[in-house]
Amino acid sequence: MSKIAVVTDSNSGITQERAKELGIYVLPMPFFIDGELYLEDITLTQEQFYEKLRADSDISTSQPSPGNVMELWESVLKEYDEIVCIPMSSGLSSTCETAMSIAREYKGKVYVVDNQRISVTQEQSVYDAMYLRDKGMCAEEIKNILEKEKLQASIYITVDTLKYLKKGGRITPAAAAIGTVLNLKPVLQIQGEKLDAFAKARTVKQAKSIMIEAMKNDFANRFNDPNGEHMYLEMAYTHDLEAAENFKKEVQEAFPGMEIRMDPLSLS
Repeated sequence: MSKIAVVTDSNSGITQERAKELGIYVLPMPFFIDGELYLEDITLTQEQFYEKLRADSDISTSQPSPGNVMELWESVLKEYDEIVCIPMSSGLSSTCETAMSIAREYKGKVYVVDNQRISVTQEQSVYDAMYLRDKGMCAEEIKNILEKEKLQASIYITVDTLKYLKKGGRITPAAAAIGTVLNLKPVLQIQGEKLDAFAKARTVKQAKSIMIEAMKNDFANRFNDPNGEHMYLEMAYTHDLEAAENFKKEVQEAFPGMEIRMDPLSLS
């Protein structure tokens, strides 16, 4: 039986330390901050990133270079026969497309999963890949299953400020200006490859209520599992752990009995 490695990137939210515990590999995402290159969770911590953000530094994301991708894969293939690579959604970055192009050079040893996941759903794909591998499936079978089930996930997001959505081109300057004047808190959605608008709220509290109701609706009507017996419920947060813990309590009350995993959101 082939020895299979699981590789992902830091958009999954899996830290380098956690990757070592799991026995997987995480490719760090690169950032340019005031013209200097940083690598997530290697030369750039969560604390440093938010310090730079508060200082209004010039921050842009990038994709890993083909050279760095190949260097990691070749190192892994010294110990393993095959790789299942789970990059961030192809609809949000060209990282996946680049990985698929490079994988052609590896003659069936690297299988890149295009299952349109990001953050907590991408992280769950890693755990699913590990589970399928441990059941004895080969890399190609794991890729096919993950891609077949790619739309069996929902993400809802709310933000305190429209500044970074505007800066990243996710909303127009006019929409950002109107939203700021009216103090609107958008609720965004990912079901598939794109980030879409879902609803608008007047307060963060209302935005959180909208997200909880949206999840309840998805459990009952989209996934036909209102009690969440076959579901995972996961949260990611930026910077403010206390606020995240308070929201987690609200979510737990709405979904009693479910285990909720919560991690910091990946920086990009």
